[in-house]
Amino acid sequence: MANNHPHQFGKVAVLFGGNSAERAVSLNSGAAVYEALKSQDIDVVKIDSKENLIEQLDQHDVDVAFIALHGVGGEDGTVQGLLEFYGLPYTGSGVKASAICMDKWRTKLIWQGLNLPTPKFVLAQTVNELDVFACDVGFPLMVKPALEGSSIGISKVKMKSELPGAFDAAFNTGSPVLAEQFITGKEFTVGILNGKPLPAIQLKPANEFYDYDAKYIQDDTEYLLPCGLSAEKELELQMLALKAYESLDCKGWGRVDVMQDEQENFWLIEVNTVPGMTDHSLVPMAAKAAGIEFKQLVIEILAAVER
Repeated sequence: MANNHPHQFGKVAVLFGGNSAERAVSLNSGAAVYEALKSQDIDVVKIDSKENLIEQLDQHDVDVAFIALHGVGGEDGTVQGLLEFYGLPYTGSGVKASAICMDKWRTKLIWQGLNLPTPKFVLAQTVNELDVFACDVGFPLMVKPALEGSSIGISKVKMKSELPGAFDAAFNTGSPVLAEQFITGKEFTVGILNGKPLPAIQLKPANEFYDYDAKYIQDDTEYLLPCGLSAEKELELQMLALKAYESLDCKGWGRVDVMQDEQENFWLIEVNTVPGMTDHSLVPMAAKAAGIEFKQLVIEILAAVER
C-alpha cells in the first residue's frame, strides 16, 4: 500500500443512492465507504445523486468523487461523463469502459471478437427469438436484461413454457433482453484492484444461481476462499479475468464473473465496474484475503485516481 496522507485527497464526495433499480444496494455501499474514509480523518461528504447532483458538488466544493453508484445512472458512463465535463476526478473506469460493461451484449461482442471464451448468446426482440435460440443451445438457459446489474430481472429457464415469463421479467426492466447459454459447473468471481487480480472466490448459492436475494438478502450462500482450484488453475482464471477486464479498457477496480464448466474450461459472464461494497460484497472479501482490510481498500481505490 502506498503511504497516503489523508489531506492529500482534498475533499472527497462519496456518490451513492441514485435512481437505478440498485439504489438500495448503493445506499449501503456508499455508507460503508463514507464511514471507512471518515474513520481515517479524510474530509468526506455523502452525496445522493438522485437529484441536484451538480448543485450538491458546488455546495460542498469537492476535489474528488468516490463513485459508489450501481446500475443505470452511476455505472453506465453517464455520471462519469458528467464528472469529466465538470472537471472532477473520480474513482474507477472511465466513460467508455463503464458504458460498455453496463451493456452485457456489447461486452460479449467484444470478447467474442477477441476469441475470449463467453457462452453463446443472443439479443432477443421477441419470445419467438428466445425459442429459436433455445432450440440451438438447449435448456436450461439464462434470460436477463442487457442493461441491469445485481441479477435484477434475471431468470434461469428450464423449459419452453417458462420463456414468456422470463422474457417479460427482463423486458419490464426497460432493458433489451439478452439470452445466454447456461454453463453447468462452478461459479467464480475475480476482483481486480489497480491492475492486479485479487484471490478468486467460488460462489455456492443455495438458490438456483447467484441471484439478487443470494447477493444481498440471504445468508446461506457459501463463499469459498481459497476458491478450491489448484494454484495453476486459479492463476489461469485470474489471468483470463484480467485480460477480459483490460480488453474493455477498465481501470481502477472492478470484478469479473466467470463460470467453469464440467470439463474445467472457464467462461466469461460479465464485468462490474462499480462492485458492491456491502457486508455481502465480494471485492472487500477478496481484498481481505490478500491482506487488504476494508479501510485500506477504499484508500487504494482513491489513491489510484488520475489527477
